[in-house]
Amino acid sequence: MPGLTDIQLDQIERLIRNTGTDWDRRAHRFSVLAASVAESSLARSWLRRRPNSADALILQAWAELAHGRTAGGMADAQAAANACYRAAELQPNDPTPWLVLIGILRLVRCDQRDMIAAWNEVTARDTWNREAHIQMLSYLSPEECGSHGQVLDFVDSVRFGLPPAGPTAAPVAGLELMAIVDHHHRTVARGGVDALMARKQWSQPRVESAVQRALTDWTRPGHLQHAAALADLNVLAYALVQAKRVPEADEVFRMIGRTVTPWPWRLDGDPVRTFAYWQSQALR
Repeated sequence: MPGLTDIQLDQIERLIRNTGTDWDRRAHRFSVLAASVAESSLARSWLRRRPNSADALILQAWAELAHGRTAGGMADAQAAANACYRAAELQPNDPTPWLVLIGILRLVRCDQRDMIAAWNEVTARDTWNREAHIQMLSYLSPEECGSHGQVLDFVDSVRFGLPPAGPTAAPVAGLELMAIVDHHHRTVARGGVDALMARKQWSQPRVESAVQRALTDWTRPGHLQHAAALADLNVLAYALVQAKRVPEADEVFRMIGRTVTPWPWRLDGDPVRTFAYWQSQALR
């Protein structure tokens, strides 16, 4: 369709521009857009149209990162990193270029010194940046450059560093629960006796407390206001299912409605079918 690319680029520009300095929503929109355009030429077209735009540079780098995650590597990680550095020069107060850089460094398995330097740049601008914390959680996992002990230490440092609970939760409220679900998936994936024992994790005091805190706090009206709140509620619903607390998940499933996230439901097959089954069990 003639002119379709221009229409799409205008929509992208407006979506990003309208976030202003809401760094949480800005990162969320960039992440969704990057995944959507990773296999197309839209990001490159935007950069050709706006060669000195920080936003166009960020989307190009993030789209290349999204493609690299699927392909198992980036064609030119240094060029994508350079785009992040250029965007950071153009918008010094914006944490987003450094956030994309964290993703690139994670994909190339950089050493922890380089990762911490990028991490410090993000958190200096947005202390509780959700996406940065998720990236660091994965980077510190046993599958990448860390260990289960490092994951626990990181989660504890975040949890105890959070400001006192107020009327709303910080965007990183779901980090501890994500780590618990990650560990559950990792244990199941090992198979054998480990997989059979995985369900015992949900009766451990630490895990039970984390699930109960989330259930108590997150279901309060207006408590979760960050852009990816529904993704966190999906994690909580999944945790309640795994902990055999399905009847208690009814309000969580009501809050989620029909917005299903692939992770963490995909471990048990088709995410939509799995989610729909457990939602119907909780709401009947």
